[in-house]
Amino acid sequence: MSRKKKDKPLLENIVIEDVAAEGNALAHYNGKVLFVPGMVPGDVVDVQVRRERKGYIDGYAARLVKPSPHRVEPVCGHFGVCGGCKWQCLPYAMQLEAKQQQAVDQLTRIGHLQLPDISPIIGSDLQYYYRNKLEFTFSNKRWILPGEDPDSLSEIERLGLGFHISGFFDKVLDLKECHLMAEPCNEIRNFIRAYAIENGLSFFDLRVQNGFLRNLILREASTGEIMLTVVFGPDAMGDSENMTKMLEAVHGRFPQITSLNYVVNPKANDTIGDLDIATFSGRDYIYEQMGDLKFKIGPKSFYQTNSAQAYKLYSVVRNFASSDVGQNPVIYDLYTGTGTIALFLSSIASKVVGVEYVPEAIEDARQNAAVNGIGNCTFYAGDMKDVLNKEFIDANGQPDLMVLDPPRSGIHPSVAQVILEASPAVIIYVSCNPASQARDLAVLCQKYDITAVQPVDMFPQTQHVENVVKLLLK
Repeated sequence: MSRKKKDKPLLENIVIEDVAAEGNALAHYNGKVLFVPGMVPGDVVDVQVRRERKGYIDGYAARLVKPSPHRVEPVCGHFGVCGGCKWQCLPYAMQLEAKQQQAVDQLTRIGHLQLPDISPIIGSDLQYYYRNKLEFTFSNKRWILPGEDPDSLSEIERLGLGFHISGFFDKVLDLKECHLMAEPCNEIRNFIRAYAIENGLSFFDLRVQNGFLRNLILREASTGEIMLTVVFGPDAMGDSENMTKMLEAVHGRFPQITSLNYVVNPKANDTIGDLDIATFSGRDYIYEQMGDLKFKIGPKSFYQTNSAQAYKLYSVVRNFASSDVGQNPVIYDLYTGTGTIALFLSSIASKVVGVEYVPEAIEDARQNAAVNGIGNCTFYAGDMKDVLNKEFIDANGQPDLMVLDPPRSGIHPSVAQVILEASPAVIIYVSCNPASQARDLAVLCQKYDITAVQPVDMFPQTQHVENVVKLLLK
């Protein structure tokens, strides 16, 4: 006989004390830390316990008893269901304070690092409508909202186009609005959703892996140029007529789209990096502008998703790089992407060597160098742990400065060892994940001292923080 599950308790009149990591707020109950998402310090709330462990409790707000005087009204109607902007209820000044503390805590608690005075976090001038890229998913089984009766919903009412619900790979929140990207973002998404329903085009089934429409990828550059990539599902294979009709409708309704592209993805995952993308109308790229530099962005290109903050971020890197390496240094830009940092630093360097895993990104980097008339940058494609070795450094020259801007997982241990062996005078480590950054810095600090730390807020309304650390050879 199976044991009956014990009902989890409801904790009443809990006072939220502080902001925690991962979009949570923090309180205490019976000597344990209590994590509650979506709350603001000063809120009094009844908390429904989800799970209890030896040192902490996870719960959610069952009732807001008394709102904090700090609480602000969320802008978006999807707040609380969509997990993308968990801090909309938190004043921006408090968001910045929490992000700065998050960067410091992770460097000291995870890396056990000795830090200099931390520079105040650089905030974003735009707290909404700051993103230049969003990806949406079609689903034939959208997330059912509280108060809805799933049995009474028709097949059309179950369709959704929006963001994945956190923790549910096969559930998508049907979006009516999103305040992260300026118009015509919402207009384009809502038009395509309505067109698909009107014309009987099937939405993707994430479990069965079939359907006509799968994803939308929308970019809007600081130059005003717009790129839309429509990702069709397996059911579109051999149905060029319906694909063409839909793309013609989009082009007719939104002639301002600079680059309208499409691809059929029959795979079991959403990645399109290994697929051939076709251009339906316009160019197969758009341009971003950053200071005096122009960057060519294709459908597969990586580019920082907050254009204005990217300029501030890279300005920090350039300021850090302008001292302690002498004149005309040799610079290695590892994880270079489309070459943004490399080209940004080219004016102070004798030579810049960029390395990136994605071949299409390296091709973009080379084209970006040509577009900007920059001749002292060389780019290589390959896995960093395979490319960066003694032979590579012998061939390209001893680096005076290395810039690291890896993915969230950080750098491979073998890459860290090659960096230590190369021993550049200066390392600048840019990270979107201070936790993995702290782990890597603990290794690099065998031979280096941290001399500067600069957090940058790239994603207002979220818990994410970018962090730039400068290291000098001991």
